[in-house]
Order: sequence, then structure tokens, then C-alpha cells
Amino acid sequence: MLIWFVVVYLLVSITIGLVAATRVKNTKDYAVAGRHLPLPVVVATVFATWFGAEAIFGVSATFVTKGLNGVAADPFGASMCLMIAGVFFSTQLYKLNIITLGDFYRMRYNRAVEVLTTIAIVISYLGWVAAQIKALGLIFNIITDGVVSEDTGMILGTAIVLTYTTFGGMLSVAVLDFVQMIVVIGGLLYIGSIVSDMTGGVTPVIEHARAAGKLDFFPKGADIWVWLTFLGGWLTMMLGSIPQQDVFQRITSAKSAKIALWGSMLGATVYFCFTFVPMFIAYSATLIDPAHYGALVVENSQRVLPYLVLEHTPLLAQVIFFGAVMSAIMSCSSATLLAPSVSFAENIVKGYMPHLSDKGFLRVMRLCLLGFGMCVLFYALNSERSIFGMVESAYKITLAGAFVPLIFGVFWKRSTSQGALAAIIGGISTWVLIEVLIGEAGLVPPQLIGLGVSVLAMIIGSLLPQKIGGSPEKPAGYLHEHAARQH
Repeated sequence: MLIWFVVVYLLVSITIGLVAATRVKNTKDYAVAGRHLPLPVVVATVFATWFGAEAIFGVSATFVTKGLNGVAADPFGASMCLMIAGVFFSTQLYKLNIITLGDFYRMRYNRAVEVLTTIAIVISYLGWVAAQIKALGLIFNIITDGVVSEDTGMILGTAIVLTYTTFGGMLSVAVLDFVQMIVVIGGLLYIGSIVSDMTGGVTPVIEHARAAGKLDFFPKGADIWVWLTFLGGWLTMMLGSIPQQDVFQRITSAKSAKIALWGSMLGATVYFCFTFVPMFIAYSATLIDPAHYGALVVENSQRVLPYLVLEHTPLLAQVIFFGAVMSAIMSCSSATLLAPSVSFAENIVKGYMPHLSDKGFLRVMRLCLLGFGMCVLFYALNSERSIFGMVESAYKITLAGAFVPLIFGVFWKRSTSQGALAAIIGGISTWVLIEVLIGEAGLVPPQLIGLGVSVLAMIIGSLLPQKIGGSPEKPAGYLHEHAARQH
């Protein structure tokens, strides 16, 4: 019964996505849904940005083992990122009428900066999307009681998501996000109510978590190095996720800058509040059957939540739970597959095909999506990282290499192409070098050192005599003129 429900649900989702795909007429429709999404859809699609495998399995599993201190990056850093990005994109970049962040880097600096930042952004998505694919494999494995292996489940999940995303792009993603957000919120709240009945309410779970020290958010003691590690995880997600194409796409798909702003703020708020629901459900398992789930926490904490639902809830609850989980993961994975593919096509491939028609370029975007999907699947099949670990490490490269050129490019008029290139090369090379030589054994997180070097390199490179093409006077006048023309 459960398996057949999942099959029917997947078929319905694919059908909705393919119907929406019939409205895709050009690359703008495909990349940013034609920039005509209303507020409710923007809220849904911003919420769905990160409410996927990470929020349901990764965060809940990490909370069970480490408490709030272990989830500083997500949901705390993630929700703050959505708010900051919403304000930043709606006030600074929306009026430029561009479809990728790489377009901004090209307009503000030069082609070399565009290519390097785009490559960094695309690479960062490998871990994030692979986490969603890994979760789909886990779900298929659990609901079939092991008949479908996790690897086979990953292949099947990738094929399903690619089917409707390849044809419909952001338009299909947005429509499905709206439908699936309703399923996710309703489904998980229903499961939460069933679980709370088993524990005698919400209060006993909170009191148990408090007594176990799971609600301690900040590190104990005054050890500065412990605090730096804590802040490193928080800042990596909060700032490293800002120069991300999926966040940019979802926010700037709104039909006005005002809707982009409010959609991102409301979506971030819903995301932050609702992420605590799977945390509550997963932690409740340690009260319902301490011995069984305590052992499972040690063995594989990511399985605590789905096993609790399978072993202690009626069939209807199982159907609703796995429908909600599939909704969340598919929403998240479709957009995060689309974003790097659009960036790669627009900011790297297009430069070598300047005379390609819009219809021809739309075909290129779809081919890039298929290619990236295969790369993600290969990485997911061969990675030993946990879902949370994949996501947490995904944004280190954008924090070290793409964040500074973006922020300085908007707010510092004297920033130049030479400074941007120095920031990208200096930040990423420093982060990689320290990561390889020292890794997590160092006192300061490598990505924070990379960020610091990136800031210094941007300032020094911009103030020194210019040896690299790109006018330092270009930003102040050029971007404003372009925005005025687009408006």
C-alpha cells in the first residue's frame, strides 16, 4: 500500500511538472519563471530552497546527537541567509533584470571573474544536490524494506527529478514547490501530533532535551577556538549561501521587487520555525523507545525519524509522512539541479556560442542540466559523507571565493576586476591549501581564513595600479544605467 502510494504520488508530481513545462517558451521562462511569480508561490519556493533532505534527515539527526549547538549552520544560519539575500537581491540586483549571478560578475567586472565565480558556484552544488539524491535513495530503500537498494534508489530518484526539471525548468519547480509545500507542512504537523500523543505532549520532550543539554545553543566556556569553530559553521551557511544561484533564482522570479523582498522574508521565517518539527519528531523517538532508538542513533542517526514513523504510526500516517518527505526532497533537488546548470550554460557555454538563438540556447540549458545530473549522481553514489556533512561542506568554496566579489562589487565603488580576481584566487587557494594540509585539526576553520584572505586580496588588488582589464569606474555608472534601461 505504501509503495503504491509513493508510485502514484511520483506520477502525479511528474505530470504537474510536465504540464507546467508547456508554458516554457524561452530561456527567461526556464531560468527565472518569466519573473511573474505571485507572493504565495515565492514564499513556497523560498521555503523549499532548503527544506529538503538536510532539514528533515540531516538537521534532525544532528540535533539528536549534538543538540542545538550542532545545528547552528542550519536552520539558524540558513534562515538568516534567506533574509539577508532577500533584502540584498531585491534592493540591489532585481532591477538589473539578469537571470544569473554570473551575469552580475560579468557586468561589474569582466569575463574572467564571471567564469571563475560561476565554476565555484557550480562546484558548490555537487555536495548539496548529492545530499538530496542520497536521501531519495534512503527513502526508496526504507519503504521497500530493502528490496530497492540505496544506490538503485538514488538512480531512480535522479531520473524522476530530471524528467520534469529538464522540460519545465524554474516554472515547473515553482508550481511543484507551491503544491508540495502544502503537503510538507500538513503532513509533518500531522505526524508531530501523533508523536506528541505518544510522549504525553510537547512539554515532556522539551524538558527531556533541556535536561540532556540538547537546548544549549552557544558553546560552553570562553575558549576562543571553540567559538571560532562554532561561528565558522554558522557563517559558512549564512554568508557562503548568499552567492548561490538557486537562492537568487527563487527570489528574483517574483513579479516585483517588493514581492521578492516579502516572499524571501516570509519564506525564511516559515523555514526557520518549521525545521523544528522534524527535530521534535526525531528526538521524541529517544523517549518512546530509548534502548532501540538509542542504538540506532549510534549506528545511523539519519534513520531514526523514518524508522519511528514506520514502527510506531498507522499506515495513513506513514503514507502522509513519506509523501511529505518526497515532496520536500523533490522540491529542493529540482531547483538545486537547475540552478548550477543554468549558470554554467549562461555564463560559460554562452560565451563560446554568442550567435545561438534563444531556442537553441534553451536546448543547451537542458543538456547542461542532464550533464550536471549525471555528475551529481556519480558523486552521491561514491561519497561516504552523511547528508548533513555534504550540505555543511557545500558552501565553503563560495564563502572563500564568490562572496567578497559580490558584496564589494555592490557596496564598494573602488573594487576592480583585478581586485576581484585576487579575491577569488587568494581566497579559494588559501582555503584549499589549509584544508589539505591541516583540515579540521586547525584552530581556525579553513574557510574563515580563506574569507579573510579574500577580503584583503580584494582591497589590495583594487588599490594597486591596475594590470588587468576592467574599468574601476564601470560599476558606479554602468550598473545604474543598465538598471534604468531595464526598468
